[in-house]
Amino acid sequence: MDIKGSVALVTGANRGLGRHLAEQLVQRGATTVYAGARDHSSVDLPGVVPVRLDITDLDQVAAAARIAGDATIVINNAGVLTHADFITGDPADIRRELDVHFYGALWMTRAFAPVLEANGGGAILNVLSGLSWVHLPGFGAYSAGKAAEWALTNVTRQELAPRRITVTGLHVGYMDTDMIADIDSPKANPALIAAVALDGLEQGAWEVIADETTRQIKSALSAPSDELYASLSG
Repeated sequence: MDIKGSVALVTGANRGLGRHLAEQLVQRGATTVYAGARDHSSVDLPGVVPVRLDITDLDQVAAAARIAGDATIVINNAGVLTHADFITGDPADIRRELDVHFYGALWMTRAFAPVLEANGGGAILNVLSGLSWVHLPGFGAYSAGKAAEWALTNVTRQELAPRRITVTGLHVGYMDTDMIADIDSPKANPALIAAVALDGLEQGAWEVIADETTRQIKSALSAPSDELYASLSG
């Protein structure tokens, strides 16, 4: 999938990784980059087209598919992190994370699959996480949403292949963004992660493991669960 000459839409493009993805798509020669955000007035990148887009709102998703009817690339990047505890957390926060990470990505994929197919095929990139694979207190709803989005990525890759649409999953650990500004852990540079992600999208990779933390997590998954989680908590 060549980025040069493509038309791309990025969700959650007003800050963090999404902003870097939109910026680098422009730099790599995308003809048009639609930058989706719930508050589209907060999109201030030169060379992009702001689009009002709450991915949990089916009407807004449908409107975005009409506005970006020339799209050949869709990047499902929008995310939320509430840290809601599964046992005592606000049910609305838990539901919100599932709505954004799983259902939002699903609604976007369903809405844009016919758009990409009509435009001769294209690519979808889903921003996942190392927490798609390991699940920790304080990140329960986020992990559940990302695990579900990982399943969505793997299934839709097979469903959409006959329609000449590739689906890539990006797995990454902590990044230096506003979302996890309160977490004191090593964090990857989101600009570097965006570059790795777009390289993988261009190559048609099924999966992009973007940082060392995520590589270590994946390599440890074959260990017994008690050993895996003991090592994480230690």
